[in-house]
Amino acid sequence: MPAGLKLLLATTILAAAPAIAQQAPTALSGGAHPDRWPAARSQGLIDPATEAFVTDLLAKMTLEEKVGQMIQADIGSIKPEDLVVYPLGSILAGGSSPPLGAPDRSPRGPWLATAQAFQKAALARKGNHVAIPIMFGIDAVHGNNNVIGATLFPHNVGLGAMRDPALMEKIGRATAEETSSVGIDWAFGPTLAVPQDERWGRAYEGYSEEPEVVRSYAGAMIRGLQGAPGTKDRLQKGFVAASAKHFLGDGGTFGGQDQGDTRVSEEELIRIHNAGYPGAIDAGTMTVMASFSSWNGAKMHGNKSLLTDVLKGRMGFDGFVVGDWNGHAQIPGCTATDCAATFNAGLDMAMAPDSWKGLYESTVAHVKDGTIPMARVDDAVRRILRVKVQMGLFNAARPYESKAELVGAAEHRAIAREAVAKSLVLLKNSGVLPVKASANVLVAGPGADSMAQQSGGWTLSWQGDGNPNAMFPNGETIFAGIQAAVKAGGGTATLSADGSFTSKPDVAIVVFGEEPYAEMRGDVRTLEFQPGDKQALALLRKLKAAGVPVVSVFLSGRPLWVNPELNASDAFVAAWLPGSEGAGVADVLIGDKAGKPRRDFTGTLSFSWPKTAGQFTLNRGEPGYDPLFAFGYGLSYAKPGTVGALSEVSGVDASLANTSIFFAKGVTPAPFSFATDSKISRKAVDGPATQEGAQQLTWPAGPAALRIGGSDLDLSRETNGDLSLRLVYRVDADPTGPVRLSMEGGKNTGTIDATSLFTGKRGWQTVNVLLKCYQKNGVDVTKVNAPIVLQANGPFALSLAEAKIVSDPNNSVCPGQ
Repeated sequence: MPAGLKLLLATTILAAAPAIAQQAPTALSGGAHPDRWPAARSQGLIDPATEAFVTDLLAKMTLEEKVGQMIQADIGSIKPEDLVVYPLGSILAGGSSPPLGAPDRSPRGPWLATAQAFQKAALARKGNHVAIPIMFGIDAVHGNNNVIGATLFPHNVGLGAMRDPALMEKIGRATAEETSSVGIDWAFGPTLAVPQDERWGRAYEGYSEEPEVVRSYAGAMIRGLQGAPGTKDRLQKGFVAASAKHFLGDGGTFGGQDQGDTRVSEEELIRIHNAGYPGAIDAGTMTVMASFSSWNGAKMHGNKSLLTDVLKGRMGFDGFVVGDWNGHAQIPGCTATDCAATFNAGLDMAMAPDSWKGLYESTVAHVKDGTIPMARVDDAVRRILRVKVQMGLFNAARPYESKAELVGAAEHRAIAREAVAKSLVLLKNSGVLPVKASANVLVAGPGADSMAQQSGGWTLSWQGDGNPNAMFPNGETIFAGIQAAVKAGGGTATLSADGSFTSKPDVAIVVFGEEPYAEMRGDVRTLEFQPGDKQALALLRKLKAAGVPVVSVFLSGRPLWVNPELNASDAFVAAWLPGSEGAGVADVLIGDKAGKPRRDFTGTLSFSWPKTAGQFTLNRGEPGYDPLFAFGYGLSYAKPGTVGALSEVSGVDASLANTSIFFAKGVTPAPFSFATDSKISRKAVDGPATQEGAQQLTWPAGPAALRIGGSDLDLSRETNGDLSLRLVYRVDADPTGPVRLSMEGGKNTGTIDATSLFTGKRGWQTVNVLLKCYQKNGVDVTKVNAPIVLQANGPFALSLAEAKIVSDPNNSVCPGQ
């Protein structure tokens, strides 16, 4: 079969992957054999004094207090005073959950006040109640990334390219100090996934496709976050609890689907996906987070053979297992508010962000009726209390909460800058690098002066979007770093996002790549960069045509097919998602006045780079391994190499990549189509930022509809993740009757009364409609073939500029509710 046909067939199969992935495999099972697994021993968590203290506490606690320890709520749905009534063991701040009484993006002050308010409430219980401190967890996955001003380290995909465990430990230590400084004592990291399919939107959270790289980093990061095994009063020393995640197999799901099914043998699960966990346990990790995903059809949150028999038994883990965001609700027979099965399987603490009250009440009832044995409750609570004691939570001293200077500290930024420089991988250099510091340098591209783009997802918000440079007061963009380096050498650096210039530069450094994303929204169906929208490529070709040497700095959370961009570049650098320290890029790209390197490239690929956009599962050692750049590849100034002209045939249907953009810049990108009833007139008009970037629609008298459809979508994960449909529009004439938004597909088509959004509005408007609104109104979000249907009575005139799925839950609405 020809290679192109194979790729097309693979892509066609992938389009049906969500449906296939939901079918439980019949020939496989999710049961493990503990004797096949490596033995480990959780270090430093059990000692006689701690166990005696916990035993005494358990004897004093009521059933309700014990069950409370097993429940974790999100600060977006619980108030401090609730803890006086409901003795929960933990709270968390989800990726877009704001601190109390503050914006969703806040500096240290509101975060510290929030942590202190919840802790005070937890300890305020009087009378016969046992006052037990809470644990406050947060996704500090590349620094304390929820806090404005914090140091942001490169995401794991870049750190894997360093091959430097010692630096990883320093990163962990700096992250712990900046986290404990804001009153938070638990970091949900490190991620120990071994991504095998880069279509997965969380691939950048993994260090490598190669188990050995993950294995070498696991213990180092745990020690950096928590301190060495046996350390006492860790919180008082500026450490936080770590959480090795996500156990197990989250990087191997079928089709790269987030929260999907990992269909591999037990031997492969051990060899590849378990690589980091023995080292994490040996280093004393206090918590392990269960994965959303399944193994051979069995949901991990309900897999007793792995959570209890393997992790706690054979591997000797003595800390506690925490769930992921309502992950227990995905177990067959369970709901978000009722799931005895997850605790019986071995989950010790359920992450029930918005379902905590119902889950607490049902779990108490299940223990009373014997569905959950009391011995299982006592084991779970003992593990939780053991960690709290070892963390120093029962010690009232909080010295690091007075150390405001640690957030964005100079020494932490220096560590991050070093990590950026070490993570850069040189893919191509036709003699243009290093750039002379005395040169006239043009710095172009959308990522050149964008803190948001160079930081990626899990930055100030879940998906990492909507973050202007002003929200990074301690950060430095790549342009700013280049400008400082060139100025010091007597040259000039000019910022021009579109690449325009009046005086021809000596060289252009073009910074471009993926827009920020996190799980779900980051899942893709092809590895082609910017399919159907080749703006970056056009910019590179424009500069080349003008005779300007071009250096490409590519920002991405994974290797992508960029053959056309490589061909249009004289040098090409994979910079991954470097975080807040853009100067680390300049340290390697900009030489001295004479053009001699100030620092060489040392990074090498920890993920294989695809030769076609269809090489989804491209991992070293597999049959037919044929990448463009192999695992371990990386050029340097000391060891240069050449890259010839590359094929620009992607091998896949690019339209299959689009699952979230329905209308933008005046066009409807494939595979969607824009259709209206024949009586609606249409014409192109200028949008808020683009010439002829909108469509003006004019309804005559009577009802008519706009419909954008053309691809079957399963939006259930996006709905559960609080994503929204964003519309950017201008009302040119108010409707004379009701306006309804709906989605079509499946057995149900529900409508939303959106009249208020289109009445009395003037000028360009942006509205985010939660996908949950559609679901509440009857839409079957698992089978959507027309994500936008706008029905109205005319006369009515509307100009539409944008329609796409976004993550902005704090600025989203449910019209008519």
